[in-house]
Amino acid sequence: MKLVVGLGNPGRRYDGTRHNIGYAVLAELARRFGSGRPRSKFQGEVIEAELAGEKALLLTPTTYMNLSGASVQAARDFYRVPLEDVLVICDDLNLPLAKLRIRAGGSAGGQKGLADIIHRFGNEQFPRLRIGIGSPPEGWDATDYVLGRFTNDEIGEIEKAVVRAADAAVVWARQGIQKCMNQYN
Repeated sequence: MKLVVGLGNPGRRYDGTRHNIGYAVLAELARRFGSGRPRSKFQGEVIEAELAGEKALLLTPTTYMNLSGASVQAARDFYRVPLEDVLVICDDLNLPLAKLRIRAGGSAGGQKGLADIIHRFGNEQFPRLRIGIGSPPEGWDATDYVLGRFTNDEIGEIEKAVVRAADAAVVWARQGIQKCMNQYN
């Protein structure tokens, strides 16, 4: 079983924001590979899927970004998923817009959702796929920026990045983290 997690904030207020790009990738995966309707479980919404022949659980925590670890840990513990079979997808304001970066582990790099997951797991060695949302313009508060929406000029590029990120998650599920990093980094 693979556990694929898309980070974001619940509620209409946050739909389409930069911080919710993880939710957008999970929605793309669910559209392509999901079976059934989302269910409320593990302080999140889950959809069962099959990614390239691999059974997967798609999880979008509804705990708000900074508390994502509670949801992810509950699902991981319930299904006894090894850390290497958990993929966390999130935004990264330190990456250029729409750039993907896949890693087998590492620090949170300032991403509070990842930080909470690392804290809950007591380990930072699990795969993560970061999607660049660009840096805040001069004088902008980082929080306002990540909770803001993409501009009309950015939307097309971000939509392509969401599709590429979903493709990367499939490669990760089928062929592993190294192949995924080689192909998408």
